[in-house]
Amino acid sequence: MSVLFITGTGTEVGKTVVTAAVAALAGPSVAVLKPGQTGVAVGEPGDAAEVVRLAGPHVATAELARYPEPLAPDTAARRSGLPTLGPDAVAKTVADLAAEHATVLVEGAGGLLVRYDEQGRGMAEMAAATVALGVDVEFLVVVTAGLGTLNTTALTLEALRARGLRTRGVVIGSWPEDADLAARCNLADLPSVAGVPLLGALPAGSAAEGGAPFHAVARASLAPALGGVWDAAAFAARHTPGATPVG
Repeated sequence: MSVLFITGTGTEVGKTVVTAAVAALAGPSVAVLKPGQTGVAVGEPGDAAEVVRLAGPHVATAELARYPEPLAPDTAARRSGLPTLGPDAVAKTVADLAAEHATVLVEGAGGLLVRYDEQGRGMAEMAAATVALGVDVEFLVVVTAGLGTLNTTALTLEALRARGLRTRGVVIGSWPEDADLAARCNLADLPSVAGVPLLGALPAGSAAEGGAPFHAVARASLAPALGGVWDAAAFAARHTPGATPVG
């Protein structure tokens, strides 16, 4: 049984595409839980539906709360007059899914410390509540490629360690076709700053097509620890820039 909480260093970093890529390689017994979906009206396809479009219909999905405005879940719930989502309800659902599936992926909203309820509790508290039920949990952190990612990555990993939560690694959610100097240097710097392995880099535009093409991209872009064949050292060697002469 494997339970991965997938969070990011912020919003729009590629969490859903990474979740779909991990699900695509996880085998036939995989479930994806989106605890709180924001910015999507009732009846519209949300992130869970996008995972199925990309990874395939074998992925079981669940969603516990939905709020129409694209805001933090606590704020969106308050503005819509709908109930907030507490960690205990999420933990119970994760435990139930884990009893029936070999892999469970829990995709958060925004970053790690985004609030889901009035007490300010979020993904970290959901994971802790799941551990309290006897379910082993790890985090996967989705990060950006370029300038600024070292700081946001370090802050996220520091927050996870402070709460006693384990992290399997980090994945770059969108690797640009023409990576700039900062992005290329970050291939070496990210694992050092994070203190965990770099486990993949999905190319920009990976979500253009689902099914077999997406499975091929996922396999080529994720490391063996996530079911793929991507090699961090080889990828960095291809992209690491030479030093600029001084003087």
